[in-house]
Amino acid sequence: MTNQSLHRVNPPATTKPVAVITGASAGLGLELSRELARRGWRLVLTARGPDRLARAAAELGELTEVASRPGSVVDDDHRAELAHAAAEFGGADLLVNNASTLAGFDLEGAPMPSLAQFPLVGLLETFEVNVLGPLALTQLVLPQLRRKRGRIINVSSDAAVEAYPGWGGYGASKAALDHASAILAQEEPNVTVWAVDPGDMNTRMHAEAEPGVDLSSLRRPAAVVPAFTRLLDESPASGRYRAADLLKEED
Repeated sequence: MTNQSLHRVNPPATTKPVAVITGASAGLGLELSRELARRGWRLVLTARGPDRLARAAAELGELTEVASRPGSVVDDDHRAELAHAAAEFGGADLLVNNASTLAGFDLEGAPMPSLAQFPLVGLLETFEVNVLGPLALTQLVLPQLRRKRGRIINVSSDAAVEAYPGWGGYGASKAALDHASAILAQEEPNVTVWAVDPGDMNTRMHAEAEPGVDLSSLRRPAAVVPAFTRLLDESPASGRYRAADLLKEED
């Protein structure tokens, strides 16, 4: 296998939980990885950009054991590498399907396309990255999660339930992921499955979706992480959760 790195601080400790996190080099994925690293979780991280992922792995490797694997969740061999890396750590306790694409192609400063103008190849990739990739990775990691009565977090969006012009491809893919999450929860009683809407955030991805829009009033990803850690700490039933609700109840 190529382009792999492993940062070890201490020898493996089987009591330390293991998380597999996609889209982990920036935004919400990176901030959640930081928090789990501070809590002593061992991490299997992936993202498409090898340089940013390497920087994230080096930073987090100062706190915990990190296996980083750059690549795309739509790649069969890459998903197998992630599952294998988790198995080498003793098996995943948590899978975070965070990696997403807005339109399946580079928007290059343009707004998100309407459904009437959405290139079909881009729509196909949107569903591959946002739905098929997470489900395929889940299939590979499920045997580990079943053994450990683990958890799955599928990162959703308010666009999955609200009709925003220009967000049709992304929203439809997240709605599909929500529904798949609900069915998976029914089919896998020994695994907790949460679909989590983090709400609007001030991220590079959001800026690409709405070029020129001032996002400074929106929460940064680090401010949303407590909603996710609350789920991990309290372990409520499978279901769809909004970060805004979890944060409100915490205040």
